[in-house]
Amino acid sequence: MIDASWLVHAAVGLLPALCFLAALLLLDSYKLVRLRMVLTVLGVGGVVAGICYVLNAVLMDATGLAFETYSRYVAAAVEESLKAAVTIVLIRTRRIGFLVDASVLGFAVGAGFATIENLYYLGQLVDPHVATWIVRGFGTAILHGGIQAIFAALVLTNVDAQGKLGLRAVLPPLILIILVHAAFNQFMLSPLVETVLVLITVPPLLAWVFAHSEHVLRGWLGSGFDADQELLGLLGSDTFSQSHAGTYLYKLRERFPGQVVADLLCYLQLYVELALYAKGTLMLRENGIEVPVDDETRAKLQEMAYLERSVGRAGLMTLQPLMHTSRRDLWQLHMLGK
Repeated sequence: MIDASWLVHAAVGLLPALCFLAALLLLDSYKLVRLRMVLTVLGVGGVVAGICYVLNAVLMDATGLAFETYSRYVAAAVEESLKAAVTIVLIRTRRIGFLVDASVLGFAVGAGFATIENLYYLGQLVDPHVATWIVRGFGTAILHGGIQAIFAALVLTNVDAQGKLGLRAVLPPLILIILVHAAFNQFMLSPLVETVLVLITVPPLLAWVFAHSEHVLRGWLGSGFDADQELLGLLGSDTFSQSHAGTYLYKLRERFPGQVVADLLCYLQLYVELALYAKGTLMLRENGIEVPVDDETRAKLQEMAYLERSVGRAGLMTLQPLMHTSRRDLWQLHMLGK
């Protein structure tokens, strides 16, 4: 029955993680993550909680382990692996570009999971003490979100260092968060002490991640903007044919028909124009100015998609030496809606 006591327990159990997520969004001065994406990932995290509930029940039955034993030694691996899968998909599909959006969306996965989990316990636990909900809301829920945010940041750091999203980038962070979650489930310390430990470690760590990421983002914007501007100016100059890029494109005529080379040049021009537009949009967002994607930009994105199909993968590969195609350079086009 919903009464004043239930409402208090619900507020203490559900609001801390959601409020922390809202605070992370406010700290994102570049507005790298849109609210719609956060809500979607939050919902996906809730779906993962439902899947874990069914999967944990099946595995407990299959292994014959008691609930307490299973919770201490198996549940963490199942839950963190499935939450991590969501984060990995976000990175692979270039929905994540920097540590800031990695932390926000990683936390959203965990917060969605914790919200559904705590809603379940609200319906199952009969008149628990408010201390139980303090632990679940400020401890367990923040832990679910915090370690997924840390996982996302570590994986992204590994991807940047190794140049690809592979097992070497994913497994060490995954093992780390499973061990942290499993240690939390051992209750070697009292639940309230563990909650305090979560509160004094997760927020400062994520604050440092945000500060470091925004420093990296400013550097990338500055150097990338200058490089894109230089290439765009060269493309529109009378001396382009004598430049290194012009000579390279001219040599492509030996491998591709003239129309394909012309399409490649158009693609390169559009790519650089959109890259500059994306970086300019981020700079304006930092100053509190929101710039919606206009019809002209959407038309350019559509034309790029057409040219990609026209020239094919082989044609695009030949442009790699002339284009900035790092993970972040590709992410900025997805930010515009590509």
